[in-house]
Amino acid sequence: MPKLVIEQVGLRFRLPGGESVTALDAVSLAVAEREFAVIVGPSGCGKSSLLRMVAGLQRPTGGRVSLDGREITGPGRERGMVFQSYTLFPWLSVQRNVEFGPSLAGVDAKAREERALHYLRLVGLEGFRSAYPRQLSGGMMQRVALARALANDPDILLMDEPFGALDAQTRTLMQELLLRVWEESHKTVLFVTHDIDEAVLLGDRVFVMTSQPGRIKDEVSVTLPRPRSLDSLTSPEFQEHRRRIDGLIRDEARKALIR
Repeated sequence: MPKLVIEQVGLRFRLPGGESVTALDAVSLAVAEREFAVIVGPSGCGKSSLLRMVAGLQRPTGGRVSLDGREITGPGRERGMVFQSYTLFPWLSVQRNVEFGPSLAGVDAKAREERALHYLRLVGLEGFRSAYPRQLSGGMMQRVALARALANDPDILLMDEPFGALDAQTRTLMQELLLRVWEESHKTVLFVTHDIDEAVLLGDRVFVMTSQPGRIKDEVSVTLPRPRSLDSLTSPEFQEHRRRIDGLIRDEARKALIR
């Protein structure tokens, strides 16, 4: 059985003037245990809405989303979410931010401290354990957000363009960090991005969506060997995957322009 199953999911809503809009239509996909799955597509195709449904933050108007065979009807600790925006609690230190989820789950103080320090070491921020979010750069805040999500030990990690607000150099560093973290944890990941290079570098499979209404246009199995690094970007195999996905998205973008 796949870890995550999205079956014939639809999303419709009404504009203030009363017009009905179909954002997602009959979206189906499955993600295996320990797989790093990526969703890409033209702007406005519903990528983030689909991820929010998996997180339980939004309900589909049709279809079903299930994790380990159980339908998702709301948020849950088994799903960890990392957003594009910086979502740390500003009144808590870095360590306390990472400990927050385990504390709610009833983990004792010593165990949650050890867990927090483990993940802060993993993302290279143990030395900033006593700092506050206002004292961190954007990249550092996203590293803390990743450590916080992992500290909850979720069954699946959901990432909504987590590096989209970062500068190019910091984004590259975060991609390298995520590759290392995933190699250690092998968490099941569902990752949304606009960046095709990022999708191919990180993913085992890339799901390409159509323009609105969002559907699954195609899926690309990334055959690059793991472990990966930024050196993978220069390989002919990487470039072939990139060209294929870019062509699929460009085709959808052209369709959207002439509607």
